[in-house]
Amino acid sequence: MLSFIVRRVLAAVGTLVLSSVLVFLAVQALPGDVATQVLGKDATPDAVAALREKLKLDQPAWERYADWIGGALHGDFGASLVSGKAVGGEVGMYLGNSALIALVTVLFAVTGSIVLGILAGLYRDRWPDHLISTVSLVGMSVPEFVVATVLVLCFSVALPWFPAVVLYGPEATVGQLMPAVWLPALALAVVMAAYIVRMARTSVIDVMASEYVTTARLKGLSTWRVVTRHALPSALLPTLHVIALNVAWLAGGVAVVENVFNYPGIGKLMLASVQNRDLPVIQAIALISAVVYVVCNLAADLGAMALNPKLRTRGRTR
Repeated sequence: MLSFIVRRVLAAVGTLVLSSVLVFLAVQALPGDVATQVLGKDATPDAVAALREKLKLDQPAWERYADWIGGALHGDFGASLVSGKAVGGEVGMYLGNSALIALVTVLFAVTGSIVLGILAGLYRDRWPDHLISTVSLVGMSVPEFVVATVLVLCFSVALPWFPAVVLYGPEATVGQLMPAVWLPALALAVVMAAYIVRMARTSVIDVMASEYVTTARLKGLSTWRVVTRHALPSALLPTLHVIALNVAWLAGGVAVVENVFNYPGIGKLMLASVQNRDLPVIQAIALISAVVYVVCNLAADLGAMALNPKLRTRGRTR
């Protein structure tokens, strides 16, 4: 078990190192000169040269990468080219707002989709299965910004229950943001849950047709006991990775939804930074997104180990 964990952790660290290199190279490959973009076309050559020196653009790429990743390991991503504030503090403020949406989304999407997927699998080819499968197929086919727009029309215009847009800035408190969190979270949950439902349904159908479930039924165990004690842990194994991928998808998918609702989250900051060529902020957000993706996949691997006895005992049987 320990060797399994060590291998997964080392693989995660290697992936993060490679991701940081790709993030740095991708940002550096953006067309145009950053100094000219920030200062404007009317800037003097001396001003451009001074800013290039300040940003260390005159140094080799490997030195700039070493300085950037060294600072990032200590939480120092440099200063924003637009606001002049520390990138870590600015990104952290927006990231906290997005985490609020992500938390509500995950609670609704993961819990609801697993329940619906189990029901669809248990009632295969009957009306609950047809209804759940049809709704999930629609959720997979419709983009999140379309879902968000429909939700605004239904619950902000026709039924004014929730605000259509957020009027607060990134400094808003949780209490101020909570009324505006539900519609963005629901829009993301609809799209996210659709994929988990399909995988959970398929896993339940495969597990319920297995020999050990048939044996448990022949022993006289109730359907509820068979599902909860025997089928559910095995059915969750392939579903965990789909959940991990969808949770990691929130880091990018939230950007579109946040702009629809004018929500002061990391997605809104990312789009504004791309428009303003604020490279330190772009690099920080991209690296944080990579960390979220790797951590989610590592958590899925460790969760699979906890649910699968074969993984826990593999090292002892050799």
